[in-house]
Amino acid sequence: MSKRQSAKYKIDRRMGENIWGRPKSPVNQRQYGPGQHGQRRKSKVSDFGLQLRAKQKLKGYYGNLTEKQFSNIYAEADRRKGNTSENLIALLESRLDAIVYRAKFVPTPFAARQFVNHGHVLVNGKRVNIASYRCVPGDIVSVRERSRNMALVLEALQSSERELPDYIQFDAKGMAATFVRAPELAEVPYPVKMEPNLVVEFYSS
Repeated sequence: MSKRQSAKYKIDRRMGENIWGRPKSPVNQRQYGPGQHGQRRKSKVSDFGLQLRAKQKLKGYYGNLTEKQFSNIYAEADRRKGNTSENLIALLESRLDAIVYRAKFVPTPFAARQFVNHGHVLVNGKRVNIASYRCVPGDIVSVRERSRNMALVLEALQSSERELPDYIQFDAKGMAATFVRAPELAEVPYPVKMEPNLVVEFYSS
């Protein structure tokens, strides 16, 4: 379903990490970067390089986010009261496509965006086809009834790759997920270490 299949694996290779925790990731076999120079000895990375890498890794994790979309999300996180890095994670996890992915309706964040765009998702009973739609605590995200038997959905729900986080309450009978609250960084089940504090430093420099 996702047209970004090859590109997402390039992200894994570039980062040298299996950022979605998927068994098919090429990093599991080749822990070096893509291209003819991928196996070169790595030089010491500057502070800016570490910040850029942290930003690219976090942005890449959420699928098809553009630089403009990601910077806009950061700008809002910075405007809000409290810890900017925690605000950034809360805003990213409040996106509709992120909740669809967390609820295990689809196997990847890339598939989540397409799934929403194609009109398979309801929010509080109304169809929403905007992946960036921001959910608020108490919103109920469900799969449209005639989409519930799609192979993609059934395969994702049965997968043991991921577990439901505490801030998502799942109703198997109604194939619905309630967004309980915006999470803190420590609650988000990232397969690799994310460093939003370095993202804040990147945009602040």
